[in-house]
Amino acid sequence: MTDILEVARQQVLHDGTGLTEAQALECLELPDDRLDDLLQLAHEVRMRWCGPEVEVEGIVSVKTGGCPEDCHFCSQSGLFASPVRAAWLDIPSLVKAAVETAATGATEFCIVAAVRGPDARLMAQMREGVAAIKEAVDIQVAASLGMLTQEQVDELADMGIHRYNHNLETAKSYFPNVVTTHTWEERWETLRMVGAAGMEVCCGGIVGMGETNAQRAEFAAQLAVLEPDEVPLNFLNPRPGTPFGDLPVLAATEALKIVATFRLALPRTILRFAGGREITLGDLAARGVEGGINAVIVGNYLTTLGRPATEDLAMLSDLKMPIKALSQTL
Repeated sequence: MTDILEVARQQVLHDGTGLTEAQALECLELPDDRLDDLLQLAHEVRMRWCGPEVEVEGIVSVKTGGCPEDCHFCSQSGLFASPVRAAWLDIPSLVKAAVETAATGATEFCIVAAVRGPDARLMAQMREGVAAIKEAVDIQVAASLGMLTQEQVDELADMGIHRYNHNLETAKSYFPNVVTTHTWEERWETLRMVGAAGMEVCCGGIVGMGETNAQRAEFAAQLAVLEPDEVPLNFLNPRPGTPFGDLPVLAATEALKIVATFRLALPRTILRFAGGREITLGDLAARGVEGGINAVIVGNYLTTLGRPATEDLAMLSDLKMPIKALSQTL
């Protein structure tokens, strides 16, 4: 029987063709004693097809809590007995956050809102906020505002939004177990319009929500069809009061297999460490960066605390991985 890592070495590392769904499942189900080999191959693929640089990003929530959707992992839903309540961030605070993010060396600043999709008020605030940020600091501005209409896509592109984040969250087959207030297809349509408008597409999801390895492989294959510029990988950090609040935290070895497998399925994509890595991986985060990750979110997330930016930057320095300079991404 042919070893999946031998196949992947030729197909992904040498030819640049990502794993199929069936091949991804084989990697996810490798025994733990093959983990180091899997991570090493994923690192080689990342270095070959993406290079050594790491993209650093900060995020801030312009509208927090009170969301009408029922994403079962999220404490910002207004439907659950979870602690996050609705709040809006003013423009000066938004600019201050962007300046502080740039000071860490980050090249990307993402404005996030807990909404089904933006209303006229939010779009007006975005236009004012993006203009103020661009005047104050040299940083690329990304956005994550939920599902969009074509008119809103065009308006965001006109504002100069560099990249739009809209996560598919999980495999199409598992999505109804995670969200019931909208469909996977609705999310896909927003992503299609964003890409067609010329903005970079940022699309990932959360692992550890009760999905199977087969569904993780399905998700990786569906992302490969979408061809996103960036895939943020979140690990479920169970939030009290949410339907997924009592799920166990993903084992570190399982999380690392997922990281490496997604790199092998998406050899040229920016693969970003996002929420939950602190509790899932702890001090093993560096192994993820050496196992295919080439971007990190620094500082805090939307409703949970992250690692201090200084710790992540020190980790990258220790690993001798240069931070991508803004001038190289324009």
